[in-house]
Amino acid sequence: MSAVTTEGWPEAPEPLPAPVVDNHCHLDTRVRGGALIPVEEALDRAAAVNVTRLVQVGCDVEGSRWAVDVAREHTGVVAAVAIHPNDAARSATLEEDLAAIDRLAADPVVRAVGETGLDHFRTGPEGRPVQEYAFRRHIDMARRHDRTLVIHDRDAHDDVLRVLDSEGVPDRVVMHCFSGDEEFARRCLDRGAYLSFSGTVTFKNAQYLRDALRIAPLDRILVETDAPFLTPTPHRGRPNASFLIPLTVRVMAEVRGIDLADLCHAIDGNTDAAFGGRWTPRVATVS
Repeated sequence: MSAVTTEGWPEAPEPLPAPVVDNHCHLDTRVRGGALIPVEEALDRAAAVNVTRLVQVGCDVEGSRWAVDVAREHTGVVAAVAIHPNDAARSATLEEDLAAIDRLAADPVVRAVGETGLDHFRTGPEGRPVQEYAFRRHIDMARRHDRTLVIHDRDAHDDVLRVLDSEGVPDRVVMHCFSGDEEFARRCLDRGAYLSFSGTVTFKNAQYLRDALRIAPLDRILVETDAPFLTPTPHRGRPNASFLIPLTVRVMAEVRGIDLADLCHAIDGNTDAAFGGRWTPRVATVS
């Protein structure tokens, strides 16, 4: 395929030998002054490297509505809807926001409620009760609408599991951008969660993530970008996009000591199970 021409974006890596899914991205978010790749182009560039499906994640009401619209209009995309925990902590209209997300969660193109959860890094103690309240409300939505619960957990491992245990773990839970060590991975796996690894697993200082990846059952592993954030090595510091997932998957295969195609097939099937069934893949139209 041709090199990425959008200013600030890396060139595409070699395509994967089999399709995988980016189960968490933000096509509507720009970072570090980078330009947004138009949706059609972003999807085509991803499909050209065998990232044929993705989950567009909303973090507030406006972004969740946009995610639903994109999923309705574009093959290969489904939506996740939520109020991000940091947005929940500062919302002046939280009840109205949660009600809007509840309505959106009923749409057939929505496969997940999230990202929701707890963030003890950006929100101080004064905002954490509101985060926890919103987290509990999202868990209830996921259960009522039979949607996957996508959890944002930043520096809040124990409290995330405490809330999950007290509310009852939904049938399908994804630990978005898994950030724990081997011991925390086991605790999440004991609750039936899927562990989703992002570009951080390629970082030199993230041996603890590679240790967690190594012990996770093959049928519980997912991959994501969290684009435009968490760009994998060797492009760390530049904007991320779904077409860069092959860099992460190749490192994951090396860590696991597994054939790359076998890992791709596992991730693809795991995503179907984690998000309630298969949706139509994207076929690339660029070369």
